[in-house]
Amino acid sequence: MQQLLKWTLETIREDESCFSWMEEYRYEWAPLVKSAVDQILEGKTVLILTDPSHEWFSKYIVSTINDLNKNRPLLPAYSLRSCFPDLQGMKSTQDIQLLEDMLEISYPNGYFIWYIGKGDHSCTKLVYRNENSFLWIMDEEVQDSFAFRSADPLLDIKLLQLYKLFDATLSAALFGDLDLES
Repeated sequence: MQQLLKWTLETIREDESCFSWMEEYRYEWAPLVKSAVDQILEGKTVLILTDPSHEWFSKYIVSTINDLNKNRPLLPAYSLRSCFPDLQGMKSTQDIQLLEDMLEISYPNGYFIWYIGKGDHSCTKLVYRNENSFLWIMDEEVQDSFAFRSADPLLDIKLLQLYKLFDATLSAALFGDLDLES
């Protein structure tokens, strides 16, 4: 079993899609991916949420995370917007609390939100209340998040590359090839 940081560096270097930009960010990445993968291994549900300009990415994740060709257990990963389409209508703290109550009832083993988008989007009120969220934030430095710049011409490629790394990390952890604790 390999340590997460070493495994991440080797995986980045083996990738053939100009993924070297990620080498310098692996120290920020490792604790975030460890937390997300640990939660999945504990049986929590992943609720994926994006701002409107990254909705395509949410659809991509949901459609590929349980690809049967991966030969791994199916994982509870869903689009939060599909489960609750009126997220834009959530304005008050009471509305958010009602949604959180519904999510706690719906997912008794727990859940966490994987958010991809701008940090000032209205949906982040919900996301920031959940301390276990997996955050990929655009144009802002937010504690315990992975930062991107929306003006980056390679943003979509970087999102896809990082998802590929996340997915590989998840598979390696599920199959016992990766030691998340060291």
